[in-house]
Amino acid sequence: MHEELQQAVETGTIDKKIAAQIDRLAPGTFCSHKSWGFGRVAEWNLSGGQVLIDFKGRKGHPMQTAYAAETLTPIPAEHILARVNNDPESVRKSASSDPVGLVRSILSDLGGKATADQIAATLAPAMDAAAFKRWWDSARKKIKSDGHFKIPVKKTDPCVLLEAPVDSGTGIIAAFGEARHPKDQLLALDRICKSLDELAGKQTEVAALLTQIGETAQRLSRLNPAQAIELLAARDEIAARFPALKEAAATPSIAEILAAESARLAEIFNNIPGARQREVLEVLDTAFPENWQDKALRLLRDAGGRLIADVCRLFERRGQKDRFQSVLQRWISERATSSELLIWLCKERDKRFPALFNAELLAAVFSALEADLLAEKRTSRLKDLLIDDQELIGDLLAGAERDVVRDSMRKLMLTPAIEDLSKRSLMARIVKLYPETQSMISGKVSDEDGEASESLIVSWASLEKRKAEFDHLITREIPQNLRDINIAKEQGDLRENAGFKAAKEHQRVLQRRKVEMEQDLHHARGTSFETPNTAQVSIGTVVTIRHSDGTTETFSILGAWDSAPELGIVSYKAGIGQALLGAAAGSEVELPSEHGTRKAVVQSIAPFTDLSLLSDKVHVLKRELETA
Repeated sequence: MHEELQQAVETGTIDKKIAAQIDRLAPGTFCSHKSWGFGRVAEWNLSGGQVLIDFKGRKGHPMQTAYAAETLTPIPAEHILARVNNDPESVRKSASSDPVGLVRSILSDLGGKATADQIAATLAPAMDAAAFKRWWDSARKKIKSDGHFKIPVKKTDPCVLLEAPVDSGTGIIAAFGEARHPKDQLLALDRICKSLDELAGKQTEVAALLTQIGETAQRLSRLNPAQAIELLAARDEIAARFPALKEAAATPSIAEILAAESARLAEIFNNIPGARQREVLEVLDTAFPENWQDKALRLLRDAGGRLIADVCRLFERRGQKDRFQSVLQRWISERATSSELLIWLCKERDKRFPALFNAELLAAVFSALEADLLAEKRTSRLKDLLIDDQELIGDLLAGAERDVVRDSMRKLMLTPAIEDLSKRSLMARIVKLYPETQSMISGKVSDEDGEASESLIVSWASLEKRKAEFDHLITREIPQNLRDINIAKEQGDLRENAGFKAAKEHQRVLQRRKVEMEQDLHHARGTSFETPNTAQVSIGTVVTIRHSDGTTETFSILGAWDSAPELGIVSYKAGIGQALLGAAAGSEVELPSEHGTRKAVVQSIAPFTDLSLLSDKVHVLKRELETA
C-alpha cells in the first residue's frame, strides 16, 4: 500500500478497505465511471478526503474517497481505452497494420463483444467518424475471414469474439439458421449472397441451407408472398453457384407463388426490393404463359420508376416493344397514365419512344397533376420535374402546330394544379420557343384567321366566381362522374345498363361545359372598372335613362359575366348593354323590351364604384360550392 495511504489508515483518516481500493487509483491511473465515462486520476487530497479526476469536460473533478473507491473502475495501461487516450498515434498505426488484432483487443477489453457504435466510440480519440467508417468497412472483411469473430447480421447487434475459430462460410450459414424472423433471415441471406466464395467446398451445408430456405418460403407463401419470393430469389442465386444442387432447389418456385397470388401481383412487387424486381419479372411468362404481357402492364399502374424501366426492358427482350408503346400511347390519349409513369417517360425523352414525346404527353401531364391535386398529395414529383427541368415543356411542344401550342397554353393557364407564379415561368418558356404566343399573355386574342378578336372584359369578382365554378367542375363533378361510371360498370351488361348510359351522357355534358368554360376563361380579361369614360356610356359606368312616360331607370353596365337585374347590374354583352354602349348624355336610345323596342333618353352617366355588390355574390357562390 502507498505510504501516504498507510499513514491515513493508521491515523484513522480513511478506512482500510477504502484505502485498498484507492491504492489501485494512484495518480496517473486511468479509470472509468458509469456516468462520466473515461477519466484519469489527477491527484489525491487525502487530508481533505478527496480524489481529483480528469474526466472529459470535467478536469480536476473532486470525489470523496469512499465514493471514488465504490464507483471508479481502474483501467490498466494496456487496456484499449488507456491506449487510445494515452497514445492515439500508436492505435492508428495498429489499425492500419493489424486491424484484426486491434478488433480482437477491443472486444477482449470490452467484455468479449461490442457493437460497431461502441467500437467507434472507443476509437473516437484516435479517429473521427468518417475515418472510422472507412477503416471499419475494410476491417469487417478481414475479421470475417479470420474465423475468430461472429459478425452480426444487424448493425445494432454486437460483434462477438469467439474462443475457437469457426469457418466463415459455416458461420454465415449458421446465422441464417439462428435468425428467427423473416427480416433477419433475409439480412442473413443477403450477407450469404455477398460471400458466396466462402461457401466453396461446403455442398452439404449449402444443400441443407437451400432446403431450409425452401421450407421457410413455403410457410410464408400465403402469409407474406413478397418475403417468400425474396427468399426464393436469394436461394436461386446461391443455387446458381452450385449447379449440382439446382435441381434440389427447384421446389417451391417463384413462378408457382406468382401464379397462386395473381390478384396480389401489384402488392407483391411493391414489397419486393428494387434489386430483386427484375429477376422476378423474368419468370412472369412462366407463371402466366398465356397473358404475361397483361400482367406486366397492370404493374405499371402503381409502379415506381425502377420497376417501370424493368417492365419496359422485359418487353424489349421479349420482342414486344411495339405492344408496350401502343399501350402507353392509348393510356396517354385516355389520360390514364400515373404520375410515376409520366416522370419516367419525360426523363427518357426520346431515347426509347420518340413518338410519345409530344404535346399529347404534356396534356396527360396536366391531367395527372389535377388527379394528384384531387388526391390531396402534399408533394408532386411530376410538377417539380415540369418546373425544374428548364427544357421539358419546350421539348414537349417542339415542332407542334400553332393551334396545338395555343391549346396547351390554355390548359396550362386554366389548370388549378400549378401556382400562378410557376404558370408564368412555364408560359415564358413557351413564348421563348413560339414568340407569336405572346398575345395569349398580353391579352390580345387571335381568331382562327390570325386577326385580333374581342376579349371578354369581366370584373375580377366574376372572374373569381367563374374560376371557382371551373375548379368545382374539375375537382368534384368530373371525378364524381368517373366514380359513377365505374360503379355502373360493375353492375353487369353495359348494353342494358341504364345507370351506365345516364352516367356516360352526363359525362358528355360535363366535358362540353369544361370546353366552354376553358374557352371563356381563356378570353377573359379582368378589370376593376377604374376611371371609365363617362363622356359616353362605357363599361364600368352607371347610366340613368328617362322613358317617354317620364319614368326613370338606372343601369350599371359592367363585365360580360356580371348580371343582377334586381340590382340594376347589366352585362355589356346583354341587349340593353349593347343598346346603351357609346351613347352620350342627352342622346336618344332604343332599348329592347318584351314587345319590341322602346325609346328613352340618356339622362346621366357616372362611374360605377360599389364593387362590394359583386364580391358579396362571389362569397355566396363559394359557400354553396363548398357545401355541394
